[in-house]
Formats: sequence, structure tokens, C-alpha cells
Amino acid sequence: MDQDFLIKEIKQAEVNKQAKKVLNRKVHKPVWREYVETGLIALVAAILLRVFVVSAYRVNSASMEDTLYAGDYIFVNKLAYDYGTPPKLGDIIVFKYPNNPTKDFIKRVVALPGQTVQVADKILYVEEQVAEIPVHSKNIDKRIIPGDLSYRDNFGPYVVPQGEYFVMGDNRDDSRDSRFWGCVPEDHIRGKAVFVYWSWEPDSDAPGWGFPYVVDAVHWIGYALYNFPSHIRLDRIGISI
Repeated sequence: MDQDFLIKEIKQAEVNKQAKKVLNRKVHKPVWREYVETGLIALVAAILLRVFVVSAYRVNSASMEDTLYAGDYIFVNKLAYDYGTPPKLGDIIVFKYPNNPTKDFIKRVVALPGQTVQVADKILYVEEQVAEIPVHSKNIDKRIIPGDLSYRDNFGPYVVPQGEYFVMGDNRDDSRDSRFWGCVPEDHIRGKAVFVYWSWEPDSDAPGWGFPYVVDAVHWIGYALYNFPSHIRLDRIGISI
């Protein structure tokens, strides 16, 4: 009996020893597999961020100068106005253009739902008070155009409908905005502009892009290598909006 008992204990000890070896054994993955897994995780994270959190946009016009320039690439927070947080005066927003929702515009919110807005000889009034002037906004034309000829310099008074926002470009004399095509419905707003992550000065002499693409791709590589130092605007990268 004692001998059988000892044999059982020895066998149990061997089983425990083998189990510990299995548990402590480190599985070594091939290096390529680790890179692939890391890349896939990064790709999935980027897709989720792109779909649900942030989007990247390129500024294509001068309407927001001198706050944003054509060629600025910006990140937009898509969750900024979710969960009951409405846009505020002064916010710079990206939205679907009401007259053509396939296009995205970027402007500054200057009046909220229910507020009365008016432009008189280029001066913006909200609720009969002179509105705060953004630091980098500007007027580039000294002429004052009468309201019966254009809404650029003389507009309103106008009450902003509920659920909509009155927006204007910071380059007040060179911006097509709510003065011309009306307010932005809340459900057209894509998000709030956050910061500039890249800035490239546009060039009218840049090569084109069309089929069969191979030749144009070679032209673009040469163009980018030659013009990179002079066209990148390093002083704008990282600017908070």
C-alpha cells in the first residue's frame, strides 16, 4: 500500500511539473507576424477614429483668412456637438453646404438660433450689439455696397430660425456665407475645427492628375521633392483653431 501511495505521489508531482512547464512556456511569434498584428490594430484604430471621432479636411478657399488659409489641413472633432452640446458663438464649424449637401464648407458661427443678426456698413450686430471681432478677421475692400445691390456689407435685420446657425467667413469681403444663402441647419453640422495638422501653399503651376496616372505620379514626386522646402508652411502646423 505504501509503495502504491508513493508511486501516485511521484506521478502527481511529474504531472504538476509538466503543467508548470506548459504554463511558463513563452510562445515566440515570428517577427513578421508581430508587425502584421500591430499594423492591423493601428489600421482598425485609425478607421474607428475616422468614422466616429475625427475627420481631416482641406481648406480650399480664402474665405476664412487670416484664421485659415487655402492649403491648410485641419482635424475636425465630430463628437464636439453630440450629447446635447450645441455650437457656441465663435466656433469654427465644418458643415454640409445647404444648397448642395455633397460639398463641405467651413465658417464661423456668428449668431445662434433665435438671435437677431444685422450687418450695417460692414459692421456685424447681434441682438443690436456690435459683435465681437475675431482676432484674424478682415475686410479687404474699402467700398461700402448698398443693401439693394448686395448683402455683403448691408444685411438684415434677420432672426435666425430655431435649430439653425448664422455663419460667416473671417474674410468678410470675400466669403459666400449665410448673408447670401441662409443659415446652416443643425443636422448639417459635421463637427468643430480643432487644429491645423499640415499646411501647404497652393501652387497654380502644380502638375495635374488624370488617367493613366503613372506619368502624373512621376511629375508629382518630382514636384514635391523640388518644392517641399518652399511650399510647406511650418509656422502653421499645430495651430489651435
